[in-house]
Amino acid sequence: MDIVLKVLTVVAPVFLLAAIGWGWTRTRAPYPIDFVTRLTMNISIPALIFTALVRTKVDPVALRELASASLLAYALLGILAFLLLRAMRLPLRTWLAPFIFGNTGNLGLPLALFAYGDIGLQNAVVVFAIMAILSYTFGVWLVSGAGSPVALVREPIVAGTVLGGLFLWQGWSLPLWLTNALELLGQMAIPLMLITLGVAISRLEAGSMGRAFLLSIAKYLLAAGAALVAGWLFGLEGAAFAILVLQLTTPVAVSNYFLAEKYGAGAADVAGFVVISTLVAIIALPATLALLFHFL
Repeated sequence: MDIVLKVLTVVAPVFLLAAIGWGWTRTRAPYPIDFVTRLTMNISIPALIFTALVRTKVDPVALRELASASLLAYALLGILAFLLLRAMRLPLRTWLAPFIFGNTGNLGLPLALFAYGDIGLQNAVVVFAIMAILSYTFGVWLVSGAGSPVALVREPIVAGTVLGGLFLWQGWSLPLWLTNALELLGQMAIPLMLITLGVAISRLEAGSMGRAFLLSIAKYLLAAGAALVAGWLFGLEGAAFAILVLQLTTPVAVSNYFLAEKYGAGAADVAGFVVISTLVAIIALPATLALLFHFL
């Protein structure tokens, strides 16, 4: 019973804020999703990542191990997803990137914060940063066939990650007033992302339900397996191990739909994948948290 209450304490705020976004659209009130997305992706999330890395109390060696484990986990998941989609004869341009890149920002970061506190958020930021870099390079290349190194350098999320890592490595710090300002900017990210997630999902139209459901189950199982193997190989323990599993098993990120729409890569199918995997996550994520709380 204690585990159930703890899980509800973690997931209830997440789904409540997403429900606010979903309910907002029901009132037909305008919601500038493009503006909010640009604000969070270009300012708030980079500030969140930077300050989390600068103020992290996690040992740098442990952070490197988590980053390495994250890279391995995404590589394993990518290989497994490739084999599965090939066997199902589904187009890789449409399905592979959504299968690999989960909602480690909108859902993963707040879940980690509510479940494990500041240490959980700091670990989750590392996994999110790895996912973001891979998504803006390999992910864009998958969908468009033309990923650009120049575009990567221009991404504020990548810049925030690199600068935060540099400050962490060198032990540098910023003036307190500037750090506080960046923290305020970063604190906007989580509630805005969750509300925007609800708005974005409410505007999507699900595609083929049966196929999306099967792929959502497969994504969860393969992602969990990849995270468990990578965490075990790198000897992760406690919160770091739990966060790796939690982040990898998040549902399909809404950003995959926007990329598919932009590059004409089966946006309707990706929209269905986003919706169904998020519905599956309503059961899967609490179950995952319950298992993590029990065994770790």
